[in-house]
Amino acid sequence: VQLVESGGGLVQAGVSLRLSCVASGHTFSRYVMEWFRQAPGKEREFVSAINWDWGNTYYADSVKGRFTISRDKSKNTVYLQMNSLKPEDTAFYYCAAGCRIPTMPDCDTWGQGTQVTVAS
Repeated sequence: VQLVESGGGLVQAGVSLRLSCVASGHTFSRYVMEWFRQAPGKEREFVSAINWDWGNTYYADSVKGRFTISRDKSKNTVYLQMNSLKPEDTAFYYCAAGCRIPTMPDCDTWGQGTQVTVAS
């Protein structure tokens, strides 16, 4: 299984970005796919999750109402639409697949990550 993230970049506060995570080599039925992030000097934190089969979604309180997770089964891709970005959203964002419990990092596969930097 391989996960490849894309869509990160340097943006001004208030704008939007959409991260993509393309998965190959495995079916993710019955599992959860998640986004985590890690800022310099901080621990990795949960951002959002989606149940691959049913589409149930989960969000950290810090992003609720601003971020939207979705998946395209035909493309084996998970997206993270990030609106109204804030400087505190600056972090390395990781996609994870084969996760067993939403919000928890108990996942089989991790991507290499993509950097999101939000300037004030």
